[in-house]
Amino acid sequence: MNVEKLKQMAEEKFSILGKVEGLEVFGNGHINDTYLVVCRMEDGMSRRYILQHMNGEIFKNIQGLMENIVNVTAFLKKKIIAVGGDPMRETLTIIPTRDGRNYLENEDGSSFRMLAFIEDTFCLDAVRNTQDFYNSAVAFGNFQYSLSDYPAETLCETIPNFHNTVSRLADFKKAVEEDVCGRRKIVEKEIQFILDREADCHVICDAIASGEIPLRVTHNDTKLNNIMIDNRTGKGICVIDLDTVMPGSALYDYGDSIRFGASTGAEDEQNLDLVSCDMELFEAYTKGFLEGCRGSLTKTEIQMLPMGAKVITLEQGMRFLTDYLQNDVYYKIQRENHNLDRARTQLKLVADMEEKWDQMMAVIGRL
Repeated sequence: MNVEKLKQMAEEKFSILGKVEGLEVFGNGHINDTYLVVCRMEDGMSRRYILQHMNGEIFKNIQGLMENIVNVTAFLKKKIIAVGGDPMRETLTIIPTRDGRNYLENEDGSSFRMLAFIEDTFCLDAVRNTQDFYNSAVAFGNFQYSLSDYPAETLCETIPNFHNTVSRLADFKKAVEEDVCGRRKIVEKEIQFILDREADCHVICDAIASGEIPLRVTHNDTKLNNIMIDNRTGKGICVIDLDTVMPGSALYDYGDSIRFGASTGAEDEQNLDLVSCDMELFEAYTKGFLEGCRGSLTKTEIQMLPMGAKVITLEQGMRFLTDYLQNDVYYKIQRENHNLDRARTQLKLVADMEEKWDQMMAVIGRL
């Protein structure tokens, strides 16, 4: 859909204020197409919105996804108002369509939603310093705290088995067995590394199933760029990108942040000597996450935080290697063996965590 048609759709179909005068591609998300919409009010002031084309290939149940977001943000707004916060800045605000729906479904099957733009904020794509990482941890911890009494079981799974590591392991074994493009012989060492840690793949899933740790509302994509940071204070004020909000474990959110943010190398680093778990960043994030959670985690969850980091890193390495074995059908690649490089980076990070396990547990003990 071209820009003019998008502008017309935004103005005619959504309950926005003012007349659309500008629309441009916004951000660098990999799943949805996102646009910044600028409207001019009658008094000459401008108001901005975010328009998103939701990816129906990734998210098969758009209605369930949007119900999750609407219900979770409504719940958060009540919490924010109760403590004197600003609900328009501290959580997402869905702009309804003119006929009262929470998203627009066009005749061609495409789905769009509109969000209020959160002014006077910015987001980061990479950790600039330890304080950034700490601030992001507080924000994601606060997200956990604020939703600790939300009935997680009522949420739909927007991507079924997303962090079901047991299911991911089964997919991996199937890819190894089928070896559709003859790559297995290249990665026998990596395959064995994962199989040697099969028991680890069961730890979190089994703990949830047995009730050892509680089922919680989880974000499932806890990267730094999913937090809006206040221009004035430099603190994270709003967790965004709620498409993958669904039932899970707090260990998933904590673990993915450590996997991505505490690594000394890029996610696809080819020089594995550069890849390790930075213990200063690990401690800063753990401190901030626990502070943000404000006592809402159980003792068992806290003790299992390092396991969350290890399992999610192992899971992601397994997913990259599965895709490599299946001829790179899921993750976009920019070079030959890109998914193999990604997998090796994750597995090196797992190995480094294992070497530093006593240090990681000591951090938990101190905090």
